[in-house]
Amino acid sequence: MPKNISTDKAPAAIGPYSQGTTLGNLVFTSGQLPIVAATGVMPETIEEQAKASLENVRAVLEAAGSSMDKVLKTTVFLSDMNNFAAFNAVYGTFFAEPFPARSCVQVARLPKDALVEIEAIAER
Repeated sequence: MPKNISTDKAPAAIGPYSQGTTLGNLVFTSGQLPIVAATGVMPETIEEQAKASLENVRAVLEAAGSSMDKVLKTTVFLSDMNNFAAFNAVYGTFFAEPFPARSCVQVARLPKDALVEIEAIAER
């Protein structure tokens, strides 16, 4: 049976969903917006937003007993694919080889008009 993950080190869900769930040895994070949990503020630049989203992913994973080095797959939603290179520069600082599988897509719009949202699947 799935179990919900909740932490105050990442922004609270803004709808009827969990920050993350676990099933067996797997952790699934919801899409993490680039809101800094301590302040509730969303940074402006793609680099700052990428860092904030990834820090929120890390917080949810750690609350579930996992970590960034156990991530198997990420899905990245960008509001503008022109931000791809700048996003990658930050993303690469959060992961080491072997890198997780990843999908990256441009979307028309993200909640709160964020520039990026990231979700992950990891082992515990």
